[in-house]
Parts: sequence; C-alpha cells; structure tokens
Amino acid sequence: MTYQIVDTSREKMEKAIAYFKDDLNTVRTGMANPHMLDRVEVEYYGSPTPLNQIAGISVTEGRTLVIKPYDPSSLKDIERACHAADLGIAPQNDGTVVRMTIPALTGETRKEMTKKVGKMAEEAKVQIRNIRRDANTAIKKDETMDEDVQKDAENEIQKLTDSFVKQIDQLAAKKSEEVLKV
Repeated sequence: MTYQIVDTSREKMEKAIAYFKDDLNTVRTGMANPHMLDRVEVEYYGSPTPLNQIAGISVTEGRTLVIKPYDPSSLKDIERACHAADLGIAPQNDGTVVRMTIPALTGETRKEMTKKVGKMAEEAKVQIRNIRRDANTAIKKDETMDEDVQKDAENEIQKLTDSFVKQIDQLAAKKSEEVLKV
C-alpha cells in the first residue's frame, strides 16, 4: 500500500509539472511561438473549440504568427477569439489569414512577464504541496502500517516533493531568463 501511495503521488506530481510546462509555453517572450495560442478557444458552430484544431498556426519572420483557418468561414470567429484571449497582441484579418505580429518586449513588459512566471511557479508548487498533503494523510489513515513504515513513506514523499519543487524552480528560472533576454 505504501509504495502505491508513493507511486500515485509521483504520477500526480509529474502531471503537475507537465501542466506547468504547458503553462510556461503560453508566456510571451520576444519571439513568436505557436504555443502562445494553445489556450485560445474559438466559438465554432456553437461550441468552444481549441484554435489549433480549426486552423494551422505558423511562424513567419520570427515575430509574426499566421493563423490559416481550415474553414474560411471561421476567420471572423478566430479574430474575435484572439481579441478576447487578451494576449496583448492585436490580430489583423486580411481576408484569408489572421496575422499577429509580436511586438518587442519593453523592459516593463519583461518585468511583468517574469512576475507572471513567478506566479505560475508558485501555483505549481502549491499543487505539488497539496499532493504531498494528500499522500501524507493517506499514509496516516492506513492502519496496516507500523510507525517505521509510515515514517519511511512520509520521508519518501518529502524527497519527491523537494525534487519536484526544485524542478519547478529550474523551469521558472529558465523561462524568466528567456523573457529577460533582449
């Protein structure tokens, strides 16, 4: 049972890290990145649909995202969704594609983005700590374990927590460095 709790906790923590990495991809740096639009959903035939499922997204000239819809009738909806996503980038509709030119980041914008990265990192750490708390609670409730086994399991959970928090810090530092790089 103990090892099952530790393994389950490890899996949950890995999922939290994967979600954090996906979150970091949406943070704007000085360069265009199609992943910036991963969370944009378009109202398509009455249901919210991820943008990358109804359009091809490509990068041209390093700073421009080009969104080419598979269905040309959805162009206005895509433009509207890009406005509503509040990315800080104005979409430009030329009749066949939507272009989004990524402006160079100012010093103030870079600081804002690093604060955002820090906030995302803190949220990810909270998720990891919640997983630790749930695992420790499950260990304490398991009456089939003696005290030594419980202590060993709690120590193992703590080691896992520490390693995943360290991983979050490293990812956040790398992203902050990327944002601050001119």
